[in-house]
Amino acid sequence: MRKIAIIGLGHVGSTTAQLLIQRGLVDELILFDKNTEVAEAEVNDLLQGQIDTTLAVKLAANQLAELKNCQLIIMAAGDSSLLAGDVDRVEELHFTQQVIEEWAPKIKASGFSGSSLIITNPCDVITCYFQKLSQLPTEKVFGTGTSLDTARMKQTLAERAGVHPTAINGYVFGEHGDTQFTQWSNLQIAGSLYAENLSLAELAELETEFRRKASTVFLGKGYTSYGIANQAALITEAIFSDSQKIMPVSVYNHKEKIYISQLARLGKNGIEEIYPPILNEAEAKKWQLSVARIKEMTAELQ
Repeated sequence: MRKIAIIGLGHVGSTTAQLLIQRGLVDELILFDKNTEVAEAEVNDLLQGQIDTTLAVKLAANQLAELKNCQLIIMAAGDSSLLAGDVDRVEELHFTQQVIEEWAPKIKASGFSGSSLIITNPCDVITCYFQKLSQLPTEKVFGTGTSLDTARMKQTLAERAGVHPTAINGYVFGEHGDTQFTQWSNLQIAGSLYAENLSLAELAELETEFRRKASTVFLGKGYTSYGIANQAALITEAIFSDSQKIMPVSVYNHKEKIYISQLARLGKNGIEEIYPPILNEAEAKKWQLSVARIKEMTAELQ
């Protein structure tokens, strides 16, 4: 029985719920939202969306007792309106900090012992804070991190090269935020290093274009939903299928004592293995910038 709880039913949480059902990745789904009417409405809408299909996912709303038997909790609570205009991430952090302070004790008290996937932003800092308050093992708590940023990078390069995005073998590492960076030194298309004949200026422009993919969505819709829901579904699939898939997700870095995105192997136990990033000198400096930024924001929680 694949049983999942989703906390927060805004654009991201509700889209993730629908995608998990449509892809056949869940048998029972428990939905939570501070607005009881929203939670009940989503349950009924999703049930009605299964009528005359082969789907038969069980759904329930705001039932804390059900958390104990869930194999996965997806934390999607947030407020995209906080990022309207030129707003500092710290303001968002102070809001989502309160969400974690409300939910982590409830999850701990429920006896939940499964894996927790954190989408809530700022992802790296909030994932770390959730792990601290819930006291779940670090291998059981991880964030979507730069998995979406990597997807945006692949979309851009695939469009330029005229290939399918799966042909792009490369990753975005570091903070899920302004200091993220592409590991150009090892990025390949069809076995060839993509950045070999590109200048630093050209690579910088590409990084800007990757970020533009995100801003185009956010400025046009006021939020993002499909891309991040897809990543949440892919991570969920890797866990429940025990596929040992390797993805760039936010995991606990024992050296730096923070959560930050690097490659990790996903399976039934959550994070099965973490791979230290192999970086050239320039990338190592960018990594340290990400580390510093995450630590700076984490200090805001003290």
